[in-house]
Amino acid sequence: MTTHESRSPAGLILPDYQRDEQSHPALDTPEYRSSALRHPKQPLQYLPHYLTEITGPLLGQDRCGVHDHDLTVQHDGEPLGERIIVSGRVLDSGGKPVPNTLVEIWQANSAGRYLHQGDRHPAPLDPNFSGTGRCMTDAEGNYQFVTIKPGAYPWRNHDNAWRPAHIHFSLFGQAFTQRLITQMYFPGDPLFHQDPIFNSVRDERARERMISRFDLDTTVPEWALSYKWDIVLRGSQATVFEDEEDDDE
Repeated sequence: MTTHESRSPAGLILPDYQRDEQSHPALDTPEYRSSALRHPKQPLQYLPHYLTEITGPLLGQDRCGVHDHDLTVQHDGEPLGERIIVSGRVLDSGGKPVPNTLVEIWQANSAGRYLHQGDRHPAPLDPNFSGTGRCMTDAEGNYQFVTIKPGAYPWRNHDNAWRPAHIHFSLFGQAFTQRLITQMYFPGDPLFHQDPIFNSVRDERARERMISRFDLDTTVPEWALSYKWDIVLRGSQATVFEDEEDDDE
């Protein structure tokens, strides 16, 4: 993403990002059926950024509980499924680390079901897995989560539609207006070819940047497999982010 300035009809000059049409999905993607109801149909209206928008929220390590990063120990028992470690770095253009950034995740359980009233998929809920976590990046931009590998799930977008296994990521900068959302996928998933959300990113190289890599060096013997995934905020290697209103379940 390339930073530039936009001038609103009221004459306000606001920071903005130039949209990379090859990496970022079109706002109206017919294959992703619900985008027809979600994408804006009127010209965007620029809103001024007041003190609240440019200085909040105040996020720090004190906002994270001791077990927030480990989704496998948040309840009385252990969740069912394949335990995994997901880690990486949050980087800016040029490989510069982004420290003290709040990283949040949410995901389905190992059976492919979310702990959400809107998810009626006939798969079991896990009483020991809520599917949400958070952590702060350290001084070198590192983050780490311990979780359960999510399962695929049906979503009725098209005939026999299933979402590939994925984890949603949210990153906050220094203000409410600096939130970015994306999805991380797992290597070798057989459902990639038929998923219109994954394929709405038209640039093949950009799609590949959404896929984590298995890392044997950081796998913990007899305990958990490890996946590495760096999140790049700007530049030619930027991770593909989605609009907040465009994310699925």
